[in-house]
Amino acid sequence: MIVTDTHTHLYSEVFDEDRDLIVTRALDAGVKQFFIPAIDSSYIPSMLKLKRDYPEYMYLMAGLHPTHVKENFKQELAAVETMLEMHQCFAIGETGMDLYWDKTFIKEQQEAFRYQIRLAKKHNLPVVIHCREAFDEIFEVLESEMDDSLQGIFHCFTGDLQQAKRAISFNLKLGIGGVVTFKNGKIDQFLSEISINHIVLETDSPYLAPSPYRGKRNESSYILKVLAKVAEIYGIEVEDVAAITTANANSVFGLTH
Repeated sequence: MIVTDTHTHLYSEVFDEDRDLIVTRALDAGVKQFFIPAIDSSYIPSMLKLKRDYPEYMYLMAGLHPTHVKENFKQELAAVETMLEMHQCFAIGETGMDLYWDKTFIKEQQEAFRYQIRLAKKHNLPVVIHCREAFDEIFEVLESEMDDSLQGIFHCFTGDLQQAKRAISFNLKLGIGGVVTFKNGKIDQFLSEISINHIVLETDSPYLAPSPYRGKRNESSYILKVLAKVAEIYGIEVEDVAAITTANANSVFGLTH
């Protein structure tokens, strides 16, 4: 069984003490593909080191996270382009909008999001979207950028059924992570109404650990809890969920093996 974690920040400082152990534990659990989203240019060296240490398993993205969009965002976007030119990247992300913490840079977030969507199209790459308290704003940008070349993942999807269908209409897969295991997560109530062909699995580690680890540091091996819950929701075997969601991920990221 091969499981794919489509979103894990394995280069995060919180793994500095035991990163090798965390990766080994995930590999032992059957996680063989790790897609690594970017945050900002300060993390690029640690992302590249992760790729050097585990070249067979790590797939990097280039991007500017919406919560890191500040006055210098154009400089940061230039660093994203440099990353794309110098290293093999499999997606633009994570990008998007986050109005949960702060609305100061809402216009800059919109501009950075739009720019990264266009960058993804230019490089024929998927876009990995972060959305927090910003569904309307994100859909507005997607609406204006919609064409046949737009595709990607709506990471950590936490919306309702209508929002799920709308995201899928933009040729986006839904990234399903730990929230699906939460008692009040709500996604589990309608997920079976969405074809499993539209979803991929993720952890977003070190964030959003699934039950029973909720509130603790998340790690890629915990994706098995997400896998089990999704299998229960669709009423199919975990091996089938792993195979289908890995195939979905490979199709988004352009992996042919």
